[in-house]
Amino acid sequence: MAETDIGLWYSNIPFFTKWWFTLTLICTLGANFGVLPAQQMLLVWDFVAYKFQIWRLAGCVFFMGKLGFPFLINVYFLYNYSLRLETGVYDGKPADYCFLLIFNWICLIILGFIIPLRLIGMPLVISVLYVWCQVNHDTVVQFWFGTQFKAMYLPWALAGFNVLLGGNGMMELIGIFVGHIFFFLKYKYPIDYGGASFLNTPQILYKYFPNRGGGVSGFGQAPASRRAQPNGNEGRHNWGGGNRLGD
Repeated sequence: MAETDIGLWYSNIPFFTKWWFTLTLICTLGANFGVLPAQQMLLVWDFVAYKFQIWRLAGCVFFMGKLGFPFLINVYFLYNYSLRLETGVYDGKPADYCFLLIFNWICLIILGFIIPLRLIGMPLVISVLYVWCQVNHDTVVQFWFGTQFKAMYLPWALAGFNVLLGGNGMMELIGIFVGHIFFFLKYKYPIDYGGASFLNTPQILYKYFPNRGGGVSGFGQAPASRRAQPNGNEGRHNWGGGNRLGD
């Protein structure tokens, strides 16, 4: 019965979340137990540019370093918020969600070569979490020790909590930065400011991941304009479902 339940749970995970979650477990566990070469999954410019070790561009996403509490937290956030985003605002639109992941991945690869970063799995998770939090910015979320606040503050709370634990919060800030680039260019600039839409999903992705109808709706919906509406309800918006604080 337990095996059947696990199999049913796994089969119901949406496509991109399933593969991201699965490959992260395989690469991280495999590298820590000596089955996979950890050094071959680090993002290093010289090896990628001059030795054409292009697998590092993917390995640095799925390998999350040493096993421990940070790894468990990152896997939890990966599964939870990627699933919510894929079954929420991107429900039935796998090509658009794939484009989000590709865009954020490319941004992090570029930053990884500049800063440099050896692993980009954690900031990629935070970037996806950030987009979900912006789409559902009034949704009340729970943090450690039962604290509750609006989702828009969650990425910053994670960065602050990392600093309290002795880290520098840099990975969280990088993920926030990349997530904000996507959210601003995809939603805020064209919707709130009437600007051009710079982030349009390439048609080739629709060929391999066509839109589908009849999905199960999750958290959030596409952001609506915050500019003045014809009925005079200025400033109103609906960027995602959820309960507001105090309701």
